[in-house]
Amino acid sequence: MQRIALPFGGVTDLKLPAPRPEPYRATSESLLPRGRDMYEGKLVFAQLIDHLPMHTFRRSVARFGGDHSVKRFKCQDQYRAMAFAQLTCRESLRDIEICLSAQASKLYHMGFRELPRRSTLADANEARDWRIYADFAQRLIAQARRLYVDEELGLDLNNTVYALDSTTIDLCLSVFPWAHFRTTKSAVKIHTLLDLRGNIPSFIHISDGKLHDVNALDLLLAEPGAIYVMDRGYVDFARLYALHQAGAFFVTRAKSSMDAKRVHSAPSDRTSGIICDQTIALAGVQTCQHYPEHLRRIRFKDPETGKTLVFLTNQRTLPAATICALYKSRWQVELFFKWIKQHLRIKKFYGTSENAVKTQIWIAVSVYVLAIVKKRLALDASLYTLLQILSLTLFEKMPISQAFSLEEPQIEPDQMDSQLKLFMN
Repeated sequence: MQRIALPFGGVTDLKLPAPRPEPYRATSESLLPRGRDMYEGKLVFAQLIDHLPMHTFRRSVARFGGDHSVKRFKCQDQYRAMAFAQLTCRESLRDIEICLSAQASKLYHMGFRELPRRSTLADANEARDWRIYADFAQRLIAQARRLYVDEELGLDLNNTVYALDSTTIDLCLSVFPWAHFRTTKSAVKIHTLLDLRGNIPSFIHISDGKLHDVNALDLLLAEPGAIYVMDRGYVDFARLYALHQAGAFFVTRAKSSMDAKRVHSAPSDRTSGIICDQTIALAGVQTCQHYPEHLRRIRFKDPETGKTLVFLTNQRTLPAATICALYKSRWQVELFFKWIKQHLRIKKFYGTSENAVKTQIWIAVSVYVLAIVKKRLALDASLYTLLQILSLTLFEKMPISQAFSLEEPQIEPDQMDSQLKLFMN
């Protein structure tokens, strides 16, 4: 009730309606989480990209003219989209577009200027030179190898040890006619030289399926003092002698058809599986000319399987057991191929041209070399565990080290009480 004066004299009481409450308006402060654990920094994806030398990436782009006459979707945007696809195991270009569009409000914070459309990304994979991403991956590999230079090898060796092998990815002949392999199907081969300290690929060459493994030796720049471990598919004595002359060592398996004569036998411990440790000379008409010096032959019987293996090497000072252990470590390159095929997108491709396939493989290699982050942050988790965590936390705002923390979350007592009351009511 409110008393008011009338215009012609007198007063009266007037009942006014109650004032309406002000409507609630959400503010940026009201939407933020409360408490000391609040984090207002970058997305996990952006923090991960920060560990990559993007200035080096820009130099690679400039070297091959990747952004020439490009105004909107630049090579850096293409790399981010393809790296996102590798980290989250996207199945197709449409899958990439849908997932990113679902988080459109966060694209700017991930480094995207606009939403990558599948047609734009397809055109970029077809047209942008794959050597941009190959060059960038090689720079990442060089950084990773420096971080892992003191990694334990499991053997009492100071030498750099490499495992050389290749893997074949089968393709459809009608879709990938450029990848020659057989009359009924196509394929690409990934020839890899794996540094066993940290399992970092130091050399990768992508070819069609018809290139024989032994030809990869022609592409290597031999490192003096290093040990190259290979299977018997790489036995070509002219090429092996070139490694020997460069001051490098090799360990491989002998073919059953090898013609050689024994020059000297060293004492061997048969209880450890070493049947014989011999110095030999090649006796074939061609092979003795291709490799005119003596070789070391070690015959080893595996006590677990009972299989007898014959190793060839030009390393004469290491114990025979160490030579056998070196060849056994070659299995790491097989595990590397198995890992990238299972956890990265290199068996199904987003494009069908040679350029698109090589672009995708090289970006997958650079994602694998995220072991840089693992080493820098001193993380104990495996690379598989890190990849699984990243696939779920890329859009989260939290310190990247906290994302990789495997500790159980601590629940505040008041939160636990409120949860119990909720279920008891």
